[in-house]
Amino acid sequence: MRDVEGKVAFITGGSSGIGRGIALAFARAGMQVVISGRRQEFIDESLAEFAAAGLSADSMRLDVTDAAAVDAAAAETIQRHGRLDVLVNNAGIGLTGPVMAATARDWDWLIDVNIRGVGNGIRSFVPHIQAHGEGGHVVNTSSMAGLMPIVAGLYSMTKAAVIALSEALAIELAPEGIGVSAYCPGPTHSNIAAGVSARPAEYGESGYAPPPAEHLERAKHQPYMSYVEAGERVLAGVRRNDLFILTHPEFRDGVRDRFDTTLAAFPDEPLNTERAAAIPFLLSHPVYAPENRLPSPRLGDPVH
Repeated sequence: MRDVEGKVAFITGGSSGIGRGIALAFARAGMQVVISGRRQEFIDESLAEFAAAGLSADSMRLDVTDAAAVDAAAAETIQRHGRLDVLVNNAGIGLTGPVMAATARDWDWLIDVNIRGVGNGIRSFVPHIQAHGEGGHVVNTSSMAGLMPIVAGLYSMTKAAVIALSEALAIELAPEGIGVSAYCPGPTHSNIAAGVSARPAEYGESGYAPPPAEHLERAKHQPYMSYVEAGERVLAGVRRNDLFILTHPEFRDGVRDRFDTTLAAFPDEPLNTERAAAIPFLLSHPVYAPENRLPSPRLGDPVH
């Protein structure tokens, strides 16, 4: 999808934070953008930022845990814009803390939003990309916490699931010219804490205390990535057809250590060649082959 001008993109959670950054990057590239979110005030803030930049965007209120509502949003997008080319499943909640402190309803909320919400987006929107037969792209927002599950407990579990889902979907959709990216940003200035504070009543009490106000204030002044830059990196990843869109090189050594720890856990013994011959379809895929591996991206590099 090197030529994105005029393409139609739907972005869940596009009303704030990283989603807003993605929407801005897409709109600046000439795409028709539809943003969605649960909170109207964030949608209004985004539309005002678009207007101030001389850009336009469509918008819808949407709770991604409501499968029927996601179906309706997909149908309305086609009615308004005639087609869909790019889906960004960005809506998510950043509820973090020790696994053993979580209530049953914490498990439910995280899985419903961060996993089922992505599934609802795929199920409702991807058939509309398939329908026109001209290819397209799906971005599923995961997190570096999906690759480095150190302090985030259940959140990391959900984000790791999104990575695995994205890889499987990329393999399935490649023959149709539809790319899929697992987007794994590191620390970025966003409104993710606000999503946790707006916990729906049906999910009851949390086992986690809300983050202290001073922690949230201090985070505003940390040298995190801006949501604008985070969005530009997604646009570049879509144009490159990256399977993984990673943003923070600071994590490289830790991820390498984790992967090396995984490799070292394999039994140090000869392969069972008979067994290997029976399951070649499980052992690898061309999507991971060195000859299909793109060079590392650099922000601002032209896409050839």
